[in-house]
Amino acid sequence: QVQLVESGGGLVQPGGSLRLSCKGSVPMLRSIFMTYGMGWYRQSPGMQRELVASMRGDGSTNYVDSAKGRFTISKDGAKSTVYLQMNDLKPDDTAVYFCNRLGRPLAWGQGTQVTVSSWGQGTQVTAVS
Repeated sequence: QVQLVESGGGLVQPGGSLRLSCKGSVPMLRSIFMTYGMGWYRQSPGMQRELVASMRGDGSTNYVDSAKGRFTISKDGAKSTVYLQMNDLKPDDTAVYFCNRLGRPLAWGQGTQVTVSSWGQGTQVTAVS
């Protein structure tokens, strides 16, 4: 069964950078690029999933307007991995990011959470009597 595994998310301050990775099985990824291409999607709570960056088999790329000039999609065929370099991150980029085949999505992976905030994650304090 084809599996896509996303990684590289985290908490970053506005203006920071992250590089996301999407790994799939080698035969699957090569055939996908030759026929369909791959895309990075994101979904925020209460919002529909949107395509933010895509790369087709011929290497052509497309980006949602809000990502142009800041995000770069790339692939490493030898490693069967697709990347999304995200620079100058903004709070509106906060979402769970997924990768998938263009046009005919495969089973969705769990995604990787990207949080852009000036605030830290906080720390839980529990008082016990």
